[in-house]
Formats: sequence, structure tokens, C-alpha cells
Amino acid sequence: MTTTIIDLIRHGEPEGGQMFRGSKDDPLSDRGWQQMTSAVADHDHWDAIVSSPMKRCYHFAQRLSEQRGLPLHRETELREIGFGEWEGMTGEQVRASYGDRLQQFWADPVHAHPPGGEPVVEFYQRVRNGFERCQQTFDGQRVLVVCHGGVIRMVLANVLGIPLEKSFTGFAVPYACRSRIQVDQSEFGVFRSLISHQP
Repeated sequence: MTTTIIDLIRHGEPEGGQMFRGSKDDPLSDRGWQQMTSAVADHDHWDAIVSSPMKRCYHFAQRLSEQRGLPLHRETELREIGFGEWEGMTGEQVRASYGDRLQQFWADPVHAHPPGGEPVVEFYQRVRNGFERCQQTFDGQRVLVVCHGGVIRMVLANVLGIPLEKSFTGFAVPYACRSRIQVDQSEFGVFRSLISHQP
């Protein structure tokens, strides 16, 4: 049997503050850097780092890989969901311009995605593909994945069997939140377990 440990960490606060930010590529703010630095301990041990290509993830992953001498891999399929016309808007701005669409999205993101946005079902499949590739590439190792709130929600929805309709409101994923997935592979199959989730 082989055991793979995958630590998922959401990026810290980006420059520009809270808004719908999927494809909008803002870097981390000073506070965001502090959040990420505080979330990673000296005793943490990984064999490799995987990162979303977005600046708010990749810049931290790159610095950490240099500090610890770890290989860094960019995984484009682990980028955030695209919010279409809502990109760069705050929740208040979306409500002012789109009325009940925001409430409908939170209630049922599968059938009420933002205009021009990436459908949640497609997002889920993309993230699942990227996560499975990560799992296969680093089989038997410990890996840190620097990614996004939406990505973590999709991974946990897959591991825990959470319906996609509940995946955006079922649990909190604040900045620099860490989740640990253990993947055990044996002759009996592949078993994925959530070991910890620390908002």
C-alpha cells in the first residue's frame, strides 16, 4: 500500500480586497503574505509544491520552494473558477447590478452561475482532473498544493461526496486555510480521506 499526503492551502488576501476574483490576476497584499507565512510552520515537511498559475498563489509557492529547496510544479487546472461578468466586483456591486442573481448563485451554483462565468460542473471536472494528476504524479509522497477557495471546495466535495449544489456554502475556506487529504492506494482500491480542515 502507498500513502500520499496532499496539503491544500488557500492563498492569502490579494491586493484590492474582497471581490469576485477568479481570472483576475491580483498578487498578494502585504497582509496576504503575512497570512501565508504564518500558516506554514518550520516542522512542515513536503517533497514537492504544486501551485495554481495565478499570482496570488504562485508567487508564494515560488518563494517557499526556493527557501526549502523543493521542486515546484504549475498546475493550470487548479486555477480558480471564472466569474464572468462578476469579475472584479464586490458582492454589493453584484447585488446592485444583478438583483437576486447573487443569492441564487449561493443557493444553487450549479444552475445559477454568473453571466459568462464558468459552469460549476465544468469547474468541478477540471479541478478533479488536476487533483488526480497531482495525486498520480506524487504517489507515495507529501505535497503542498497552493490554490484557491473554490478549488478546495471542489476537492472536498469530491472526497466527502458533498453535492455540488452545497459545495460553495457547506463549509468555510478563509484565506490561508489548510486542508489535508490522505490517499491510500492498495490492491483493494484508492481511498481518499479528509484528515484535517483548519479555517
